[in-house]
Amino acid sequence: MDNCSEKKNQFPSEIDLTRVIPYGDTLNDGKVQLSFTLPVPGGPEADEAAKQMIHKMGLKNPQIVFSKEITIGFTFFVAYGEFSHAIDYTAIRVPKITLEKMSMEEIDRFIEERIKRRIVVVGASTGTDAHTVGIDAIMNMKGFAGHYGLERYRNIDAYNLGSQVQNEELVSKAIELDADAILVSQTVTAKNVHLRNMTSLVELLEAENIRKKIILIAGGARITHELAKELGYDAGFGPGTFAEDVAAFIVHKLESMI
Repeated sequence: MDNCSEKKNQFPSEIDLTRVIPYGDTLNDGKVQLSFTLPVPGGPEADEAAKQMIHKMGLKNPQIVFSKEITIGFTFFVAYGEFSHAIDYTAIRVPKITLEKMSMEEIDRFIEERIKRRIVVVGASTGTDAHTVGIDAIMNMKGFAGHYGLERYRNIDAYNLGSQVQNEELVSKAIELDADAILVSQTVTAKNVHLRNMTSLVELLEAENIRKKIILIAGGARITHELAKELGYDAGFGPGTFAEDVAAFIVHKLESMI
């Protein structure tokens, strides 16, 4: 049974998953909530501009429930509209990582029994990204929310290079340490800077002729497995990821490469 079939059995029988429509107050009323900013001064004209904008999005019966000029010449809106189209939920297929959950102890034992050597993982927040919360949660010994980081694993040598690490430096360190995996954290996504930075790293690894030898993983609030795969990575992890999720993927992938 596929994932969609399993989920379908969890829904009330009156819900048709082949024709899913948003709802707010009543099932299938199509109500959606929007928030956005327009570069116009606040007032009735601004509200009307927002309504026309919502109409152009294809939504019916727009309602502006809140508007405020947040600074001179810029107004923020909260609005409602009605969406009249539907999607077939049962036809959706999203690439995702489907490994069984493993504990730190199980991963260490897996490495001992199947990899038969310590593995090396190098991680960093790369490019101009100065945010380290994500990479620290995965790499640092204390981890996050009771989930220990890779530094605490008995059979993993984890090297956290920190923030604002240039791709060239990361690749050089991975070569120096003969790394099995590289973890890249990307928090800043303004103007798609993360996409350019992630693509550049793949190109550098290919230029060094080591891309196929290294497990390449990206993580961040806007990172999905699908996006990471499109950019040439082995996996992508988003919010709610812990060190054991990343480690489990690494050890299974590494075993398949031996």
